[in-house]
Amino acid sequence: MIAKRAVFEGRVQGVGFRYTVKQLAMGFDVIGNVKNLPEGTVELNLMGEEEEVDEFLNEIVEESTLSHYIKNIHLMETPPLENVKGFTISA
Repeated sequence: MIAKRAVFEGRVQGVGFRYTVKQLAMGFDVIGNVKNLPEGTVELNLMGEEEEVDEFLNEIVEESTLSHYIKNIHLMETPPLENVKGFTISA
């Protein structure tokens, strides 16, 4: 199991980004959350088997309808997520 944090930059707020990410997550064996940040970016915290995490991120960045909104992504490994069940949209 690995955990990653991704911060997406671009036109990622006000376009259904978080809801689409949540929908995409249902097709992968991952847990985590997605939320808007005050500076206009979107943060994704994610945990799962490395292959699932990588495929999910690739789906968002390369394959989904969101890809054209993303200008940049900052990706880093993080400690395992605690007390997280399923995949949620955080306020």
